[in-house]
Amino acid sequence: MMIPDGTGDGPMLQEAARELEAAIHDARVAFDCIGLGEIDRAHTSAVTARTAIDAAVTAVQAALAQAASRSAGESAASSAAAAPARAPADTES
Repeated sequence: MMIPDGTGDGPMLQEAARELEAAIHDARVAFDCIGLGEIDRAHTSAVTARTAIDAAVTAVQAALAQAASRSAGESAASSAAAAPARAPADTES
């Protein structure tokens, strides 16, 4: 299995990748423990894997929110730059 190195990604996605790698490891340990009949250790490793996956989901959600706010900011900036200048309102009555 090939794991991307995360080069060029933001820190949130790098953290998500690290957490998923940890989850993969813990899931494999749980699988092996089941095969060896070590049910308590399998349970502990499975819970740890699930916790790592939850952390990865949180990191990806944060990266999505960050990208959305960045995109909204860029969209607002480009809209403001493209809008024609308004003439001052006539204040004489």
